Amino acid sequence: MTIAVIGSKGQLGHELTALAASRGVTAAAVDLPEVDITNPASARAFLNSVRPLVVVNAAAYTNVDGAESHQDAAFAVNSRGPEILAKICADLNIPLIHISTDYVFDGTKKTPYRESDPVHPLGIYGLSKEEGERKVRSILEAHLIIRTAWLYSPFGKNFVKTMLGLGKEREEVRVVADQYGSPTSAADLAGAILKIITAFFQEKSPRWGTYHFTGKGVTTWHGFAETVFEMARNHVPLKVKKVRPVPTEAYPTPVKRPKYSVLDCSSIRRHWGISTRPWQDSLQETLHRIFTHATGEP
Repeated sequence: MTIAVIGSKGQLGHELTALAASRGVTAAAVDLPEVDITNPASARAFLNSVRPLVVVNAAAYTNVDGAESHQDAAFAVNSRGPEILAKICADLNIPLIHISTDYVFDGTKKTPYRESDPVHPLGIYGLSKEEGERKVRSILEAHLIIRTAWLYSPFGKNFVKTMLGLGKEREEVRVVADQYGSPTSAADLAGAILKIITAFFQEKSPRWGTYHFTGKGVTTWHGFAETVFEMARNHVPLKVKKVRPVPTEAYPTPVKRPKYSVLDCSSIRRHWGISTRPWQDSLQETLHRIFTHATGEP
């Protein structure tokens, strides 16, 4: 079995490529500059040469604040790119798994967001991702859109690694305490994707559509940070003594963040048999990988 993983240098792409290899699945893993999904000729040449059984699009412009001043780049990668991939997949009769985000919602709801809830992005990043979703849906029937949130891993830039760096340098760290969500291990999401891909070829009528996947449980960025420090101290000494909770207003940013972006993950469990783990368990596993250097990071 060969799958195409686009965006292999990102957190999810890296985890998915490594996990596929460990399970005997061939992953044709690419990123810029080898393949540019905003260039139809580049994307088509790659997929024509590989002819995978499924394409996973983990490529994205993820700089939430940067998107406000680089709108063309955000829409090119997050909207035009998925549109191009969907058209090629439709021509080649290949299913597409496209990764999206909790930022398609505005965060005003008080209960977990379901896939059917109305979308209302607050900024360019969310708008571009939501537009990409709509284009995939309109072009390709054989698609899955998986929305996730608060993604972290041993690789690249993410909240966990930022907190570890600050915890070694400062005695006090100020963290926003009025935004709620569900931390998600990129390794867990990669495992869910591989399980779904296996199920594709065991079902006569796959349940295409949009699904949510995050870690199980709800916390704030402040609660997340406290747990990171508590668990990290089992591995290394930290300088940080206090994690001070602050309101969102204490950290003004170019774009407003959703105050509540918890996603209801019951549909992916019901339709695909995918259960989510408590985010604390996944975090502990990720920290172990970080501190034993078992990241597989090049």
